[in-house]
Amino acid sequence: MTHSVPNRNWSYPTAIKFGVGRIAELPEHCKAAGIKRPLLVTDKALASLPITAAALDSLAAAGLGRAVFSEVDPNPNEKNMADGIAVYLAGNHDGVICFGGGSALDLGKMIALMAHQPKTLSVWELEDVDDWWTRADASKIAPIIAVPTTAGTGSEVGRAGVLTNATTHKKKIIFHPKLMPVTTICDPALTVGMPRFITAGTGMDALAHCLEAYCSPFYHPMSQGIALEGMRLVFENLPKVYANPSDLDARAHMMSAAAMGATAFQKGLGAIHSLSHPIGAVYGTHHGTTNAVVMPMVLDYNKVQIESRLDAAAAYLGIQGGFAGFRDQVMKLRTMLNIPANLSAMGVKLDDLDMLTDMALEDPSCGGNPREMTRENTRALFATCM
Repeated sequence: MTHSVPNRNWSYPTAIKFGVGRIAELPEHCKAAGIKRPLLVTDKALASLPITAAALDSLAAAGLGRAVFSEVDPNPNEKNMADGIAVYLAGNHDGVICFGGGSALDLGKMIALMAHQPKTLSVWELEDVDDWWTRADASKIAPIIAVPTTAGTGSEVGRAGVLTNATTHKKKIIFHPKLMPVTTICDPALTVGMPRFITAGTGMDALAHCLEAYCSPFYHPMSQGIALEGMRLVFENLPKVYANPSDLDARAHMMSAAAMGATAFQKGLGAIHSLSHPIGAVYGTHHGTTNAVVMPMVLDYNKVQIESRLDAAAAYLGIQGGFAGFRDQVMKLRTMLNIPANLSAMGVKLDDLDMLTDMALEDPSCGGNPREMTRENTRALFATCM
């Protein structure tokens, strides 16, 4: 019998404890995961905030200590990881609570992954290439509990973390199945205190994940459906949380959309991410905001390949005008959220475009783009984004 449906490997997320106030359950989820001495990994800005203090208080009250590591850069690197591992080993910790935005979630995962691996194994040997992950000793990976405080990256439901090489400035995706958190607590109340520009940037990151997964040419109908509904949640709720940060219902829908985007993008990402990864690595820009800046230009670049697909999405989303209407909606959202107009406004220099093009073509995301990315058309796309 002949058939055309390809073989694919699919995996779906972990146990998610979703709802307002569920951060109170953190100690019991630590105990259920067998964690007696957790290290809470967060970023510098969050370390001093009341939501972090409250989480630490609840851990201390349950006899789990109040250990924190917060030396996490916005684009975390192997130096941050080494510092975190030193704290983890010195405190004889047995699990990691990743608490914060994408940077803290990713770095916490890297600490859990590498703390007890043989000294001869480099984290770069575990890049998301073929079966490189099998080089790690899975029995030495510490259990992870994820607590996102932003609604964007979706790292809380992922089996990978992004780490920037401090020397080459290249972002690498480090993968292992055991990087999937044992439990994820999605408490929308934790996102209320986000600065407006972070609400905007992380929300647009969720949209980029859903959009690129939806447009990716690979076969994954489950991801396709999740991506479509994720886009609807972002278009309906991101303007609400930007206008009224304490709208808990809209915050909850954005938190769902973030987890949905990261679940969907196992289908593939594309040019939005392969452009924004090198820009973030070289210039230290906010990842989600960078995605938002290049999004309309990438839509135009891929138009021939994705027009009919976005016509269908627009109909579901209640957007008039098919592909053109969808693009207009993205532009309106960017304006409403005060997203910079182009890469020049973010400080990207024309002189760097050749280097950025080389880095974009090395990024694994470009393999999922609907249109084949070549040196010539990618360089031209970067120029359009300026």
